[in-house]
Amino acid sequence: MHENLDDNTLSHDATLEGALTNLKNNYPNITGNHLDIGSGTGNLIRRMRMQYNLTSSACDYTDEFMALDDVKVDIVDLNDGVLPYADNSFDLVTFTEVAEHLENYRAIVREVHRILKPGGVIVLTTPNILNMKSRMRFLTNGFWSMFGPLHVGETAIESTGGHITPIAYPYLAHALMSVGFDMPKLNVDKIQFPSIFWLVLFYLPIRIIGALVWRKERNRYHTLDTHNAPIISQINSLQMLLGRCIVVSARKTGG
Repeated sequence: MHENLDDNTLSHDATLEGALTNLKNNYPNITGNHLDIGSGTGNLIRRMRMQYNLTSSACDYTDEFMALDDVKVDIVDLNDGVLPYADNSFDLVTFTEVAEHLENYRAIVREVHRILKPGGVIVLTTPNILNMKSRMRFLTNGFWSMFGPLHVGETAIESTGGHITPIAYPYLAHALMSVGFDMPKLNVDKIQFPSIFWLVLFYLPIRIIGALVWRKERNRYHTLDTHNAPIISQINSLQMLLGRCIVVSARKTGG
């Protein structure tokens, strides 16, 4: 099935490598059953087979992209918000370059939590709308980087034109922790070099104004506390200001 399909047709190598790096740094000994949601060509499954002792399954909205002959793709409409798997079925779920295509990514996050075993791990990637390039793009034309005007009736939902849900890191972390994952582990896939230019110009005012804003949020509005402070502290970190995509992992509590 599509053996000659380019690995980058659906996913960027840097993003998949970022997911593998996150897994290696935080959960290097993971084994067991693995589900790849939005499996595409199977590129991530292929790479993981070379590094981990995992039994991989795949689901996607179509099986026409799969390039691995020994992997059956379960056809699932993720916008239904339901995954066709039993509770506590998997040790690892990967969810790369998918959430931004969904009408309700939080529903799938809840489902991933349900199908993971206690102590199981999710690894998720999505475009970083908080890097400097994206912030400047939103300032000038109202669209985040890697998001733009949508064609009504867009059918190639796997393409960048299918990016319908921009997700800032704090909201993604909130979605994970609200359903019972621990504090997320964060990295980025690669530096987005246009962001460096904007960072040089605006880094100092961002740090100063950001500190004043967080003080007000903590003291006057009481929206910043010990539970979310580690998440909020990442908003103006160098990796957030420069990274192209965010890579987030978290463990289901109870393991």
